Amino acid sequence: MSNVPTVVKTRAGHALVAVFHGEMDYLTGPMFRTEFLSLLDSGDRFVVLDVAGVPFCDSAGLNALLAAHRHAKEIGAELVLAALPEQLRQLLRITGVDEIIDIYDSAQEAAAAADG
Repeated sequence: MSNVPTVVKTRAGHALVAVFHGEMDYLTGPMFRTEFLSLLDSGDRFVVLDVAGVPFCDSAGLNALLAAHRHAKEIGAELVLAALPEQLRQLLRITGVDEIIDIYDSAQEAAAAADG
């Protein structure tokens, strides 16, 4: 297991898409949070976090997502999630975060929403 998350950034229409890999836990949560906030501060108004490569998320990872969502609202940007693994989808459902952050089945679907 690598404790260093990775991100690959691409553009899809009007959206900045960031594909993440790595576990979002107490060790990596601060790194994810820093990366999420950096993406939002890039100036893009629609940011897609593709988390298909995130096999595990605990409360530290959840807090990183919520902090990023709050920051997006503060700066007038939209932050959405795409391609959630089942464990993360269940965590967001149980905690109610799926009612706060928009979730798409794929990054392409999310990017299309930015263009729509």
